Amino acid sequence: MKRSTIYPMFFLLASSLLMGSCKLGKHFTRPEVNLPQRLDSMNIDSSSVADVPWEQVYTDTLLQGLIRKTLEYNKDMKMAAARVKELAAMKRIDFADLFPKLGASVYGEKEATNEAGNNYSPSNKFYVKANVTWELDLWGNLRWAKDKSMADFLGSIENQRALKMSLIAQMAQSYFELVALDNELSIVRQTVNARREGLYLARIRYEGGLTNETPFRQAQVELARTTTLIPDLEKKIAVKENEIAFLMGEYPKRIHRAILPEDVLLPTALPVGLSSTLLERRPDVRQSEQSLIAANAAVGMAYTNLFPRLSLTASVGSESKELENVLKSPYHLLSGTLLAPIFNMGKNRALLKAKKAAYEQAVYAYEKAVLNAFKDARNAIIEFNKAREIYETRLRLEQASKSSLELANLQYINGVIGYLDLLDAQRGYLDAQIGLSNSIRDKQITLVLLYKALGGGWKEPEKN
Repeated sequence: MKRSTIYPMFFLLASSLLMGSCKLGKHFTRPEVNLPQRLDSMNIDSSSVADVPWEQVYTDTLLQGLIRKTLEYNKDMKMAAARVKELAAMKRIDFADLFPKLGASVYGEKEATNEAGNNYSPSNKFYVKANVTWELDLWGNLRWAKDKSMADFLGSIENQRALKMSLIAQMAQSYFELVALDNELSIVRQTVNARREGLYLARIRYEGGLTNETPFRQAQVELARTTTLIPDLEKKIAVKENEIAFLMGEYPKRIHRAILPEDVLLPTALPVGLSSTLLERRPDVRQSEQSLIAANAAVGMAYTNLFPRLSLTASVGSESKELENVLKSPYHLLSGTLLAPIFNMGKNRALLKAKKAAYEQAVYAYEKAVLNAFKDARNAIIEFNKAREIYETRLRLEQASKSSLELANLQYINGVIGYLDLLDAQRGYLDAQIGLSNSIRDKQITLVLLYKALGGGWKEPEKN
């Protein structure tokens, strides 16, 4: 190409870069949410249990294996990963729109006519062409589109992290519930065996004339009533196993698990961190902020659509009627197109109003996400602090009920009390055992909920 052709093209390129530096619209700033000073009245430390990897929180190796399978094979997790890939590609598309587009074409056409059989007239055409088109981002429309796609992409990553955090908590809670159901079933089966012994004793006393028939029949009824608890618990266990298998992306199967410990030792207090750090740890809050950034970018796109758009086109190539001369006949073309909205019944302004309203909704959604995060954290802190008190009261109740049952058995054998008094003691001890088992389960689950509410669980484990 001649210098007289190259210089104008470089001049247009440099001018477009200078003109493209303008970006109209309001840049994003995080809304002021007036955070409380503390998450908890005892909170004086910036550290948080949420900073600890989940493997150090859930030390049961069987549970760790279930969590790892869930994070790898859970279908929701796989869909979230695919969504991240999709938005990463979309982000690349909007980024590419900022740059010139280069295309090339090679064309050949051979055509001829021969009127009356002796007037042969060829009409051939051959050309090689390169095209460059570039929409100048005069007002920032394309850059707003890039910002929006970037926010959507980052939001999908936060959604994936939030899902990971939720799946870890859901698996841990389901596992502890399953172990507690096993323990409750064991308690009921032991109670059924005790009821059989009581029925045998009641039969001997009835047949020996020491009591009438009523205690004997009551013992039969109580044995039957307690036995009916077993199939219901077995059903709940099977359903819980299916739930855990589903979380792991597997078909229903038996789940290997540990035995419920007699007690779960929780620390006196766990650091929960400062209130401001909750916004940085919680992926759902971070996702909501990215949605707000995307909504703000959509407003910028709608606003810049009110202004003209300029597109440049440059073509260079060679064209000839003879193939051997195609490279000897160069040509070039430079053109510019200015497209300005003049009249469309207020469509663009209506779109701008709609995007501003959508941004307003996103602001409220972000504020709601922040409020929900603090509500979850506060509730989890209260439940965690009260779980120990509930366990201690139920432990004392279980111990007192056991002593009462032992005394009632002895008094019944010696004829001091009737069977109804013994039955009340047996029922009280059964309820106390199940209540104690549930309180141990609840202590484990309160730790799960606190860890999740503070935003723990989504970070990748540290590599050695």
